[in-house]
Amino acid sequence: MNRRTRIERRIREAFDPMHLDVVDESYMHAVTPDAESHFKLLVVSEGFAGQPLIERHRAINSLLADEFEQGLHALSQHTWTPEEWHEKGGAAPQSPPCQGGSGAA
Repeated sequence: MNRRTRIERRIREAFDPMHLDVVDESYMHAVTPDAESHFKLLVVSEGFAGQPLIERHRAINSLLADEFEQGLHALSQHTWTPEEWHEKGGAAPQSPPCQGGSGAA
């Protein structure tokens, strides 16, 4: 099972999101083609209601701790309640271009 599938499965089980996007953005970075190292998440869940953004991110990071230990390098997180998602137009922001890094190719 690839990293994207593992991340998606864990988030679905832990947060029961009404909407979930897990996007492998590794291709946008200076890594090998099969790196699975950079991901963007959009998680929309009622479970985030009343939680500060930092607590939402800590929960995701804790859930995926072993993925970070096994090569997950970067995780862009958009963790919203359904109301926040609708206010933001129902889509995650575009990721900025890579600013360089490892030099792997």
